[in-house]
Amino acid sequence: MHKDELLELHEQMVLIMEYFEEQNDIPDEIFEQYHGLNVDPSDVHKSKSEHKHAVFVLGNALASAMSEDEFSSAGRIQKRMEELADDAESKI
Repeated sequence: MHKDELLELHEQMVLIMEYFEEQNDIPDEIFEQYHGLNVDPSDVHKSKSEHKHAVFVLGNALASAMSEDEFSSAGRIQKRMEELADDAESKI
């Protein structure tokens, strides 16, 4: 995936995150790790690796917001996103 495509994906995922943040039925801290990265889709000067890591961390948080338990489809996606985020972080 090219960096511009990754930035577009990151931007779309942020829109989904913002929707979930407006909902009252999810914990506020669910997106803390993503916010702590300080990597926004508009940060074009940041590396592709940093954006990739942010996308996986955000994907993990989104899957967590949607999952009912670890065995649901979203729960399995959450687990995989967590593994991908850890792998991407090791490459930064």
